[in-house]
Amino acid sequence: MTDVQTSRTAHRDRAHGGGPDLLGIYLNDHLMGATAGVERVRRLARTARGTDLGAALEPVAAELAEDRAALLAIMRDLDVPVRRHKIVAGWAAEKAGLLKTNGRLVRRSPLSTVLELEVLRAAVEGKAAGWQVLRRLAESDARLDAHRLDTLLERAARQRETLEEWRVRRAVEVFG
Repeated sequence: MTDVQTSRTAHRDRAHGGGPDLLGIYLNDHLMGATAGVERVRRLARTARGTDLGAALEPVAAELAEDRAALLAIMRDLDVPVRRHKIVAGWAAEKAGLLKTNGRLVRRSPLSTVLELEVLRAAVEGKAAGWQVLRRLAESDARLDAHRLDTLLERAARQRETLEEWRVRRAVEVFG
């Protein structure tokens, strides 16, 4: 075993009491959420194409896909294996979310957009929470790039603001 591998094993054992790789489970759970979030925002941006909402969501969709790629890169840096079943579960959860009742059988309900924006906002909150954990860990783990995590946190804040603005706007239109 190399010195780097020994150091990583020791760090993992200290962090997890020698038990299962809890950070790996945590990051794979975030990957599952990121997979669902990317699918959802892409679909909503496509649905809203040609509108002000679509124009606002297109850059958010691109950034969420970049954030998912950043998570995968961080997992590689930490030697966390990707659990493919988590990716499939995230994809399936997003598709299952389309089956919700929205007061319409065939057509898309205006309520669907409000609910999807709420789900996306919550997803960005969860993603930011994950970045915050990793940012704190970066203080003692050289494999994590603190600057990259600060950038990801700033971007999550902008995404949250955009989604919240449009969520409230749509809710007022639908309910007001």
